[in-house]
Formats: sequence, C-alpha cells, structure tokens
Amino acid sequence: MLIGRQRELATLGELTRHAAPGTAVIVRGGSGVGKSALLRRVLRRARADGQLVLCATADSLDTPADFGVVHQLLEHVAEEQLDETVQAAIADFQAPYRAAAALTRTGRRVVLGIDDLQWADTASVTWLGRLLRRLDGLRITVVTTMGPEVPSGDEHSIGTLLPLFRHRIWLTPLGDTEVGELAEAVLGTEPEPDFVTACRTATGGIPALLHALLRSIRTHGAAPDADTGADLARYVPAEVGRTLQARLRACGPDAVATAEVAAVLAGSPTPTADLIACAADMPQPAVEDSLHTLTATGLMVRAEGGTAFSCPVLSVAVANEVLPSRRQELHARAARFLIDQGAAWDSVVPHLLNAPLGQEWAIDALLRAADEAMARGDRAAALGCLQRALREPLPDPVRAQALASLGEAELARCVPSAVHSLRRSLDLATAPGEQAAAARSLSAALFTLDRYPEGLDVLEHVSERIRAAGRVDALRLEIDLVYARLSRTSTAASAMPRLMAMDLAEAEGTLVRRPLAALLSLRSIMDGGNPADAVAYAQQAMSGGVCPADDESFVYTAPVLALAAAGRSDLALAHVDATMDAVRAGGSALRSAYLSTLRAGVNYRVGNVAGCEADAHAAVESLRGVGAGPTTSHSVAMWTDALVKQGRTEEAEQLLADHGLMGRLNPHWANDFTALVRGRLRMVQGRAREGLADFLHAGARARTRRMAGPAVLPWRSEAALAHACLGEHEEASALVEEELTLAQAWGIPEVTGVALRARGVITGGSAGAEMLRESIRLLEASTARFSYAQALADCGALVRRNGLPSAAWSVLQQAVSVAKQCGAIAVEAFALEELRAAGYRAESRASRGLEALTRSERRVAKLAAEGMTNKEIAASLFVGLRTVEVHLSKAYHKLGISGRAGLAEALAA
Repeated sequence: MLIGRQRELATLGELTRHAAPGTAVIVRGGSGVGKSALLRRVLRRARADGQLVLCATADSLDTPADFGVVHQLLEHVAEEQLDETVQAAIADFQAPYRAAAALTRTGRRVVLGIDDLQWADTASVTWLGRLLRRLDGLRITVVTTMGPEVPSGDEHSIGTLLPLFRHRIWLTPLGDTEVGELAEAVLGTEPEPDFVTACRTATGGIPALLHALLRSIRTHGAAPDADTGADLARYVPAEVGRTLQARLRACGPDAVATAEVAAVLAGSPTPTADLIACAADMPQPAVEDSLHTLTATGLMVRAEGGTAFSCPVLSVAVANEVLPSRRQELHARAARFLIDQGAAWDSVVPHLLNAPLGQEWAIDALLRAADEAMARGDRAAALGCLQRALREPLPDPVRAQALASLGEAELARCVPSAVHSLRRSLDLATAPGEQAAAARSLSAALFTLDRYPEGLDVLEHVSERIRAAGRVDALRLEIDLVYARLSRTSTAASAMPRLMAMDLAEAEGTLVRRPLAALLSLRSIMDGGNPADAVAYAQQAMSGGVCPADDESFVYTAPVLALAAAGRSDLALAHVDATMDAVRAGGSALRSAYLSTLRAGVNYRVGNVAGCEADAHAAVESLRGVGAGPTTSHSVAMWTDALVKQGRTEEAEQLLADHGLMGRLNPHWANDFTALVRGRLRMVQGRAREGLADFLHAGARARTRRMAGPAVLPWRSEAALAHACLGEHEEASALVEEELTLAQAWGIPEVTGVALRARGVITGGSAGAEMLRESIRLLEASTARFSYAQALADCGALVRRNGLPSAAWSVLQQAVSVAKQCGAIAVEAFALEELRAAGYRAESRASRGLEALTRSERRVAKLAAEGMTNKEIAASLFVGLRTVEVHLSKAYHKLGISGRAGLAEALAA
C-alpha cells in the first residue's frame, strides 16, 4: 500500500523522531490514497522506537458520542502503568493540556495519531483544538489524517483546526511509474505499459482500489497486458462494491439512490442532476444535495456537464450492486427522458440498448437511432441498435427493413454475416422496391465472397418476380443483373442482347438513369463503341459520386473504367478522390476496399506505380478484414503489376501464389487483367512461352465480353512482344498491326502510343526508332506516364543499337527521369544500363539543378538574388571580385538561367 509513498513516509518518520517539541502534522488526500496505511506505518515505527503512541480512528457512526476520539486515544494509557497523578490528569477531559503535560512526564516522546479527523465528534475536535493551541514546548507530536473536503456544517470546528497544523502533507494519486511497481509487486511479473495506464485510469491512481483490482486480476489468472487492460471492468471485485455501499449508507438513503443511478447511467456524457432525478424518481433538489455530499466524501467529483465518480472502478463497483432488473428500468427512464429533451441519439443509444424488452416506444426509438447512426457513418452503433431491435416481436415488414439495414451495417465488419441477414430480409420483403433493394445488396455481398452463381440466381429470381408489379424497380435490378452476367465468361454472351437494346430513355425521369448510364458507359468501350459516348455516359453516371448514398452498386465501376479507356484518367481520378473524401469518416471496410481498388486502377492507368501498390494493398487488407477474398478483385493483380514494375518479381510471384492465382483462373473478368499481369511477370522471369500463353488467354477471355479492344486490355501488343522474343516474327507482326489498327480507330493518343511502342520494338532498325519517336510524341501529352517512360527507354536502347550511342543519351536520361517520377524502378534500371552501354558517365553529383551548386556557389547566388552587387558580395565574403564572377557564372549554367533575372526563382524551386 505504501509503494510510491516513500518520501511522505520519510518525512513523517523524521517529524515523529526528531522534530522540535510541539509538532502537529496533517496528512490529507482523497479516499483510498493510503492515508490510513501511512499513519499506521508511522505509528508502528514510533512504537518500535520506544515512543508512547496513542491512536484513534474517527468514525461517522461514532460522531454523536462526546469525546469518542479522546476515549480511544487514552483508553490504552492504563496499560502503561502510569502513576495516579498522571492518570488523574488524563481523566479530566476538560483540561487536555494538563493531560498532555502529564503524559510527557514519563520521559518519553508522545505521539498522538488520529485517523479520519473529518468524522471526529465535536467534543473531541474542541479538545484537540485546545491542545494544539498550547502544544509548544511539550514533547508531543500530533499526526492526523483527513479527506480533501471540510465536512459541511463543521466550518467552526474542524475548519478552525487546519491552521494549527504547521506541517501539511497532501497524498496525490499514483502515477504510471508507481502503478507499474505496485502491479509488478502484486502480480509477480512486469506489466505492459498499456496495462499500467489502463489500471491508473480505471482506479484514478488510488492505491486501495489498485490493490483490490490487481488482486482480482491475479485471482483470475489474467495477464497484465493490453487485452486485460481494455477489459478491466470485469475484474472489479465485489468487495469494493460492498465497501462502497457501507460508505454510501452513512451518507443517507438519498445518497445511496443517487449514487446507484449515477453509476448505472455512467458514461459519456456525464448524467446530469435532472436526468438522475428522473431515472431515480426523486426530487431534483434531493439529488443535488446528495451529489454535494458525495463530492465532499471524495467519491464523486465535478465533471463537465455534471458530477461523476472520481474513477471508473467506483462507478462499476456501485453499479454491480444494483439488481439487473433495476438497471434496465433506470436505463429505460433515462432513454425516455433524453428523447423527450431532444438529446442527440448517440447519448440515447447506450440507454436504449440496456432497456427491458417489450416496450413499443423503445422499438421505434432503436430503429430511428440506427438510421441516424448509419447516416453519420457510425455502423457499429447502428449494428447494436438493429440487433437489439430484432430481439423484439416485430411485424414482418418492419423486421425485413431492420434486417436489410443490419446487413448493410454488417458489411463493414463481416460479409458472411451480412449475407445471412440480407437473405432473411429478402425472404420477408413484400414490396417490389424492398425486394429489389434486398436482392441487389444480397447479390453484391455474394459476389464479394466469389459466390457468383448464387448471386446471379438471386438477381434473376427476384427480377422475374417483380417485373410486372414494379417496372422501375425491375429495371434497376436488371442493370445489376446484366453487369453481373458480363463479368463471367460463362454468362457474358447471354447478357449481350439486352445490353445492346438498352436505351437511356427507358429510365427518363427516374433515379435509375444514373446506374443505366453507368452500364451504357461500359457498352461504349466495347467493340463498336466510341470514346465520346463513354465520357458522356460516365459523367452522367457519376453525377452522384462513385458510391452514391442512394444507389450503392458495383455497376459504378464501369464509368471509372470507361473514362480511363477514353483517355480521361484525370477525370476518373478526380471522381474517385472526391468520393473517398466524402465517405472517409464513416465508410465501411467493404466500401473502402471498393474505392481503393478503383483508385489503384486509375493509378495503374496513369503510371503511378507507388500509388497503385499502396491502394491495391489497402484494398486487399480491407477485404481480408471483412472475411472476403480478393480473388475476384483487380486489387491483387494491380498490386502484382506494381511489384513487377519495381523489379520485385519474387514478391510478385509469391503474392499471386498466396491468392491462388498461379494456376487456373476463375471466370470473373478481373482475372482477364490477372492473366495479362501474370504474363508480364513471366516475361520478366524469362519464361516467354508461358507469358505468351497468359496474354493469349487474357485476349480470349476479353473477346467473350466483346471487350478485346486495346483501350481496355492491350493484350495483343504484349503477346506480339512475346512472339518476337521467341523469334516468331510473323505472328508478332500480325498481332501488333491488328492492335495498331484498332487503336487508331479508337482515336485516343495514349492507346495508339502503346501499340506504336510495341510495333517499333518489334520492327527495329531506323524504321522502328521512328515509330518509337512517334509513340513518345503521342504519350508525352497523355496521362500514361509509365507507358511514356517505357517508350523513351525502348527508343533510347534502339537508337544505341542502331550505332548512335550519343544520340541516345538525352532520350535515355529523360526515360530515367520519367521512370523515377512514376516509381517504375525496373524501367529506370533498364534505362540506366542502356546509358552506361552508350558510354554515358554521370558525374558524381548532379551536373544541373539546385543540388549541383557547391556551398560557395549557393552562398554567392543567394546574396546576388537578394540584390547585392558583385562588388558588395566580394566585400561581404572577403573574396576577390573575379571569384564572385566565376561562382555566379557556374551557378547560372547549373541552374539553366542566363543571368540574375531568374536567380531568385531558380533558388526557390
């Protein structure tokens, strides 16, 4: 109990042994800080030193008895066998000085110890006051303890004593260091820092509470780690509650009721006096008086918005003593009061969740609270409200809607659980709109789990069921159905007739217009489509964002892909970023994975290798976190592609293997791209024949969806390069010519640039170099920076092989620069190797730019930029004028400027 009190113990020991005659010291502090233990230790040491020790403990139950404390002090005097004169003096309670003087005639130092002075009776306080005023010269040390507050009504008794104590010691709660020492002493092992902090917070650093809590933790065999620290409430021992009940009863029945209600309703925000009064069915003034009393005892403290227990353990201990049925009743009253007061739902919900079953008003409140929580993105709160509401006997329509909302909330945590709730919702739904919404949500969850046949069955069955009753709802459901069919090689052909027949006019004046535009943007990048339509449809589709709150659906992936294929990756990125910003605070893990995958795809298109890797990695982790595998997501393939571009081929292969993507690929269209990326990996690994097979497989899959054009998947140019590597030039030329023709027909420069780059590499010689220069020209103005870096590197390499090494330098240097900006380490390394092969030797430091300046050049340039003349600079630096001129000349050259006019701007760059 005295860990962390060594300094106070030493101070008191010194005062009881060596202090001048007539010393009085008071030890103060909150309840449980160790005042009594400290006093007992000091008195025990004084007795061992041969001093005459007389002690007493004041008790609130004994307060009415006159001289109760004095009786305790002197009741053991008879054991000291003092002479009759001394005993007679002591027996005269009206003359405390005579009694004290008589005691000192024994020749021993006298120590009087009084614990809990605040509970002493008035007569004893008066007696002590008289003694303290005449204590000088007597070999007596008085040591008392007292709480932090002067008891109400005692201002003229105990309050008058306080100035008479010349020495005052305040015991404050223990800090983390002392709590850690105490935990190690009790538990026998060194605790984790998080556990220590949790214990200090829970107990307020009060030693008595710490001891009780730690002993309980030891009894339960729990480890002193962060997990235990996060669940300390379960370890609060019953003995603490029983002790507190005894203390509360001493404060009166109103204080007991007030404390119990405050403990049961404890949380954030702190329960106010009017809330406690309503829940306890007590007059508010009585509650306020009780709170004042409890504050005076140190059990409660003033807190923001009200009065709270001084530490969480006290609150838990008191609440544990309240019967469960009583706790439920208190929470119900609190919830009704807060609702009537128009309180925020987040303050009502904790009480609603703990209210008893069978109250109709609570059902409505729980469902309203769930809607509000979902609206602000607090899916955990929504989940709790819905689960609690579903324990009630709800009508089928209400239960169906609650289950649908529960499924949406569960998508943030566990997709398999969401599937269960959404399926139950669909079974109960009767209105066409509700059935369509439930079917779409259920199918999306099933697709996330790669249970495509089940998801398609749900969409098809419900679509047929509601077709006659709800035309708009059926159309909305059909849009997702067509999109889902397109995503499987086995069902894509069956979706084509309906897709080709669809027209935006079908959805005119309805909310279905946006998702239909999203689907039509996909149709626009299929064979026979055109970029202008793709952009127009995509813009209409994403007018509400990529994840519109009123129509979340995987169909909005289509306009992002359409914009990228139409050469507007910048626009696609803007839409995705805006949606991510809008849903960042309260988005589910599944939505986060969806958006991260979309942004990874756009980063892949623009050649931001590091961004692509980061987003794809985040998507994979988010999917894993909700129990969904990413095998039907582009995220793993994009992550792999980013690793390949950085030369991390072993990691790339392991990533594909870890996700089961090195063997037969399932028919989802995400794996069209996976096949392409796997082919790139195998080409880098020198496995050209396997790489070629993957490229051709990607093309065959894409053809089933009529999306074999190079704007979506440039498989032909990749396969042509693989054929060329294998010496199969006729096949290579045929494929690259086909891609170039399709690219030129599509009319987007970056798509044509990619095809020209492959054609130039395959053609070789001066003709090939000219094709590569044209590819560079097209790609330079596009957002496809990785493709631009590739074309530069290939062009420089071909020029070098054509016997013009010095002519290749500038192109290869540019390739290095662009590849570095992209994070394409493999291309950068290739370009650097080609530079060395071309005879280029880079200087040890940069020859151009700010970093190329020496310290002296930078100093001279800075002064010149500030407006100093050459002569002034020379004088300032104590150098010759010629030296300044030389430094400035070199600085101008390295910074690429002609004179002082551009110096300030160049230095600030």
